[in-house]
Amino acid sequence: MKKKYIAFLIALMSIIQLYGQSATKISVDFKDTPLETAILEVERKSGLQFFFETSWLQNQKVTKSFDQAEVVTVLRGIFENTSLNFYSNDKAVFLLNNSIVNDKLPLGYFEDENKEEYSQNTAPIFQEEFASQTSSRTNRLITIGKQNSATSKKYYEISGRVINEKTDEGVASLSISTLDRTHYAVTDDNGNYTLTLPYGLNKLETNLLGFEQIFQDVIVYGNGRLNLSLTENAQALDEVVVASKRDANVRDAVVGATLINIEAIKTIPLILGERDILKVATTLPGIKTTGEGSSGFNVRGGRADQNLILLDDAVIYNPSHFLGFFSAVNPFTTGSLEVYKASIPASYGGRLSSVFDIETKSGNTEKVSGEGSIGPITANMAIEVPIVKEKASVIAGVRATYSDYILKNLDEEQLKNSEASFYDAIVKYKHAINENNTFQGTFYYSKDRFSITSDSVFSYNNRLLSLKYNHRFSEKSRGELLFVNSEYKYDIGFEADANNNFDFGYKLNESQIKLNLNYNLSDAHKLSYGLSSKIYSIDPGEIVPIGANSDVNAKTIDREKGLESAIYVSDLYEINDKLLVDIGLRYSIYAALGEATQNVYADGEPRSENSVTEVKSYGKNEVIKTYGGPEYRISGRYLLGNDFSFKAAYNRTIQYLHLLSTNTTMSPTDIWKLSDLNVEPQRADQYSIGFFKNIVDEDLEFSLEGYYKKMNDLLDYKIGAQLILNDDLETELLQGEGKAYGVEFLIKKNKGRLNGYFGYSYSRALIKLDSEIRQEQVNNGEFFAANYDKPHDFTMVANYKLTKRFSFSGNFTYQTGRPVTYPIGSFVFAGEEQVLYSDRNQFRIPDYYRLDLGFNIEGNHKKNKLAHSFINISVYNVLGRNNPYSVFFVNEDGQIKAYKTSIFSVPVPTITYNFKF
Repeated sequence: MKKKYIAFLIALMSIIQLYGQSATKISVDFKDTPLETAILEVERKSGLQFFFETSWLQNQKVTKSFDQAEVVTVLRGIFENTSLNFYSNDKAVFLLNNSIVNDKLPLGYFEDENKEEYSQNTAPIFQEEFASQTSSRTNRLITIGKQNSATSKKYYEISGRVINEKTDEGVASLSISTLDRTHYAVTDDNGNYTLTLPYGLNKLETNLLGFEQIFQDVIVYGNGRLNLSLTENAQALDEVVVASKRDANVRDAVVGATLINIEAIKTIPLILGERDILKVATTLPGIKTTGEGSSGFNVRGGRADQNLILLDDAVIYNPSHFLGFFSAVNPFTTGSLEVYKASIPASYGGRLSSVFDIETKSGNTEKVSGEGSIGPITANMAIEVPIVKEKASVIAGVRATYSDYILKNLDEEQLKNSEASFYDAIVKYKHAINENNTFQGTFYYSKDRFSITSDSVFSYNNRLLSLKYNHRFSEKSRGELLFVNSEYKYDIGFEADANNNFDFGYKLNESQIKLNLNYNLSDAHKLSYGLSSKIYSIDPGEIVPIGANSDVNAKTIDREKGLESAIYVSDLYEINDKLLVDIGLRYSIYAALGEATQNVYADGEPRSENSVTEVKSYGKNEVIKTYGGPEYRISGRYLLGNDFSFKAAYNRTIQYLHLLSTNTTMSPTDIWKLSDLNVEPQRADQYSIGFFKNIVDEDLEFSLEGYYKKMNDLLDYKIGAQLILNDDLETELLQGEGKAYGVEFLIKKNKGRLNGYFGYSYSRALIKLDSEIRQEQVNNGEFFAANYDKPHDFTMVANYKLTKRFSFSGNFTYQTGRPVTYPIGSFVFAGEEQVLYSDRNQFRIPDYYRLDLGFNIEGNHKKNKLAHSFINISVYNVLGRNNPYSVFFVNEDGQIKAYKTSIFSVPVPTITYNFKF
């Protein structure tokens, strides 16, 4: 009875208060009036006394008009876009900073059955402060939105940007989640994120290896923005190897994607002590090379030309130095490398198998800093300089070898006369114009020069330019405009004698413009869309005589041109808490362009000069032939638990550019060929599934993936083909189909005294060259193993920390020997003995295995030092395994003898000194 009496009195007081407020009506007109002035004017006209804190009203103005409106209506109007609420009676008005006072008892006060409903719809009465845009890296309570007791929404969307406090650069791939991980987001390449949170108090945490972890309490009353600033975690430099986004391997919709931590790879022992991001990538399941000293990668049964290797969105056509021993990417200027083996985003195109997306890090906007290393044959230096404090900076890196000096001091006469050198340089400028606009530009150049014999000198170089402008249109929409240009060319100078001296040159150039847009349509739909256009120009070869006495005839092969354009759209759709799908469609179209001549060949006959039925001529930029079609990109994730998921993906890709090589691996003198009237583009369909599991307490990641890939119109060549300086190159080419399938297993431990990863894959890569024309069949038109087919691949990489400064590291690799064609007999034809070879790739060279060990010494961790050092002492091929690189055959005294070549058949010790300031 007493409770009901109290409730009656409270209700009566509320009625009296409301009556008193409504009885007073006023007229006011505010135009850009300071809020405090407006409140005092309402106080004067209404006769009510106002109580408030002046600091709440600073820098706030109001533009509103009211004519004979009740005081409560006026107050609601002028506080509409502020953090202020109010509570009033018939004599006074009390202003509250983003808080409300409940003037009636909660539902269920007298009866228990409504208590649950009340608890779900009522927030805490008093909170700290309002924040529509807040930057924080502490545990201070943050309030987003304005508290409103009448709200009916249960979820709101917060977005923001996470930056590196040191560089002011967006932190990519960082996870932001509630402590129970029921609500989750990952930052994009620019550090932006969008996260849906329930109404009321939320406890958030951030996670990314190499950065401090933040725990933040956030009270959500409405949509808003939360920016975070993180500092780098110095201890992360001790961790080894590959680090994917925390929980992203389980929660993302992509299959077959890996993010490699650049800092962490420094402890991995590699040949000649050179820190090499691309070599580390080849230790992961599904990514292989044909052997030591080989350039190019074979990803999930694909050829070396089927990988799109990007540096700041520009293509690198030859990503290696020193005949494949080193990658052409400077590790000290590289910020991240993300490899897509399966779920290739719809924004990428032009290659069948994979994307290596390398991003150069941005320079330090606060102070001058740098990093460098000195090794047995190379030296490397990178420096970061602020241009406009906290807004603009430049990072520049240069790397070179002094191997010529070493070669000339060796006892071996043949090596004394050889030379091998390279250098590369990169410069990146980035300017954060304001919060919504950013510009960056990158220039890269590399050059290699080598001579194995005294009569010829080979050289090749890469050059690229990348310009990118980013703009944020709103909280939900942003975009970027890119222009990139890439050039690859090589030159061979031959001077054996005055009668045969010549110079041969080759060049490939491409330019692209691309627009990428992103729009957060809703909490469930994240759209990405855009368009691009790229033009290719290839000079297939030019030979010119050197000197007046040279008998070499000058010759130039006609230039090839092609235009490739595409439009794409994808939707990251969160169907529910467990099911996430990424549905994308890319439509590409390609046109081969003149000026050119093209042969038309008779059907059913081998292509040769005798089967030419017509020669067509095309004018400058005239369309020769068009190809195109849809490229589907579909992937999905289903959560089987908070740390366990199943994923599946399907990719269709089209490639209009082909690599022609007579070698097992990529060579600096390979040639690229555009699709035209006689050469079809390559096409592939890949199906992938996978299970992903994390054990958070142990920081362990498990993945098991399977795939099947079918490829059409793969370009190959006939036995004895002439690929260089051939006007009718299509007569030497064959096009067939391929298939690849496999299973990949990976377990990683990213933290702790013992950390590293273990990977195993079983995979097959098969090719079929069949035709109704007998001369164009290989192995009777049956599937046979590709040159890079290695069924079993086992890798273990580990690091054991003795202390914070000293650690041991090692890696062990085992691979099945690659296929080879052997001579199996001989016969006499026209009075001469001829060699009879087996079916193509019927046999295999011996299996490959190698053990590398290293010892790492960190300098002391005193803060005020001129430079911090890191020393790596390693031994490559500790077991001295004579791993064969290739097998060749020589006819000696009427007998066919086999010989094998190897690159490093003895242990190779190395000491490398690294420093950072």
